[in-house]
Amino acid sequence: MTARSRPIGIYYEHPDWFKPLFAELDRRGMPYVRVDARAHRYEVADRDRDFGLVFNRMSPSAYLRGHGHGIFYTLNYLEHLERIGTRVVNGRHAFTVETSKARQLELLESLGLPYPRAHIINHARQAPEAARTLRFPVVVKANIGGSGAGIVRYDSLAALDQAVADDEIDLGIDQTALVQEFVSARGGHITRVEVLGGRYLYAINVYSSGESFNLCPADICQTIGGVELARGACPVDAPKNGMRVEGYVPPGEVIAAVERIMAAAQIDVGGVEYMVDDRDGRLLYYDINALSNFVADGPRVVGFDPFVKLVDYLEQEWA
Repeated sequence: MTARSRPIGIYYEHPDWFKPLFAELDRRGMPYVRVDARAHRYEVADRDRDFGLVFNRMSPSAYLRGHGHGIFYTLNYLEHLERIGTRVVNGRHAFTVETSKARQLELLESLGLPYPRAHIINHARQAPEAARTLRFPVVVKANIGGSGAGIVRYDSLAALDQAVADDEIDLGIDQTALVQEFVSARGGHITRVEVLGGRYLYAINVYSSGESFNLCPADICQTIGGVELARGACPVDAPKNGMRVEGYVPPGEVIAAVERIMAAAQIDVGGVEYMVDDRDGRLLYYDINALSNFVADGPRVVGFDPFVKLVDYLEQEWA
């Protein structure tokens, strides 16, 4: 049997983020199966390939919705799929990078790319000692986060000491966290660069008050000019958070760096976020995402519909 004799499997957890993907697949009449990561099973001895291709859309923020059990399970399932020869878009290696901010920093370090200074800890008591060599403010950032989850800012060592004494520091579901310098972004925005098939697709500047760490592109429903984007393009639970977005073309050296990052992470579809430190003008990469939630209302923001290009790519890989 050829891959095209089997449907595409869309392995996902969030109920709304992928509606535009499903709509584009439906529009083309492409055979696919929605595979619910919230409740799933497989048999290790089963070597039958049910899918011609599996697109992994599992979210590291699933634990915020009561589905944290699916995160570590997904690593096992992806390994099984790859062992029996199923083509997986954003496979096991990509997901290990997605679900570990510590691994992301190791990857950036290995590529010689700049990032905010950080220490990795496995116990809250280590946070103040780790912060002593860093520049305040700092953030304590859960190793497995997503959508800004598990990030808390501390403006002084005394505040961090008090949080430890009050048992307020949560290291997240794998009990590992970063203590990292907080960066004030120049221009009040971060930049997210999206790739498809490992190559540059588009970029956006995301403006926020700096008080929120949730910069999910699908949740941003306003342009920098204050124009409300089509709410139908956003998840139904997208917060009206006041964030604004604009299309942007990064410098060529940034695009090249992002493509290097994605190649090393083996991420087919995803995004890299960076900012310019307002204190010294240094460009710093700080987040690598294998779960790419494309910007809402893409045609208005970046001039085309990213989901059309995504399905073009899936169709190409489904061979």
